[in-house]
Amino acid sequence: MHTADTDTYDVLVIGGGPAGLSAALNLGRSLMRVLVVDADRPRNAATLNSHGFLTRDGVAPHELRRMARDELAAYPNIEVRTRVRVLDLSTADSGFTASIGRKDPTDVVAARSVLLATGLRETLPDVPNLRGFYGISLFSCAACDAWELRGRRLALIGETPDLADRARLISRWTENLTVFTLGADTVTADQEAELVSVGVAVMRHPISELVGDRGRIEAIRLVDGAVVEVDGGFVRPEWETDLSFLRGFTPAVDHDGHLVTDRSGRTDVPGLYAAGDAAIPGPQQLIVAAGAGARVASVMVQDAVGIATAH
Repeated sequence: MHTADTDTYDVLVIGGGPAGLSAALNLGRSLMRVLVVDADRPRNAATLNSHGFLTRDGVAPHELRRMARDELAAYPNIEVRTRVRVLDLSTADSGFTASIGRKDPTDVVAARSVLLATGLRETLPDVPNLRGFYGISLFSCAACDAWELRGRRLALIGETPDLADRARLISRWTENLTVFTLGADTVTADQEAELVSVGVAVMRHPISELVGDRGRIEAIRLVDGAVVEVDGGFVRPEWETDLSFLRGFTPAVDHDGHLVTDRSGRTDVPGLYAAGDAAIPGPQQLIVAAGAGARVASVMVQDAVGIATAH
């Protein structure tokens, strides 16, 4: 472990969600000098409660991050900087150099390796007043939130090619599901026939208004005047990995923009790793992201001492 140069870290972790914080904890416990840089703008900021995280089912995501940061504070070799971001990341002879700040660089640090745990930028469907219901009665993750909505009248709102597949998944929790395609031709006639055969309705007109009060949705009004009563539901956002801060190199991404890694979290750039939502397959439950962070941390430690691990 290198400690003489206070500006050089063994690992720079970019992103302070479950993947990044879990990785930092495990790296720190392996005597790595770790810097976590977190812009503190999580994708799940609108979510009141997270689910499926063993021993923490129902905890608010911001509370989960607070507890994690408190745990990291017990390790003198782990530093966490919040409400700043990595403005530029470039390769160097001994690893990477990062400029850190808000709008302008306030610090430059060096790191032998980097973990990208930046998550994703989320774009919701273009539906009037959708933000007022998102995270309260409309959600994006069925595995995370469908239990609380089981057996109710649900909506699925989106315009991506996987909408029919998502409808089949959500129909596991309800026998009263309506898919709203917003006028997009993303559910084929064959797919609609299959959905209808299992009791799922498909509405193809754009939405003019979501009806409800204080985040609790009650109905969806379409531009043709039709009104569908619902008690909750799901939206299918579009996600984007932000790699705009990388300078002089670009790791491989798949057709959806997620970082391509081997099964151990290595990208095709030496010394650069990825974990969590930013990497294939994309958005996952918090506990899955945390597990991915722990797994990649183990690989980074073994790589640092030259122990061969699976590719």
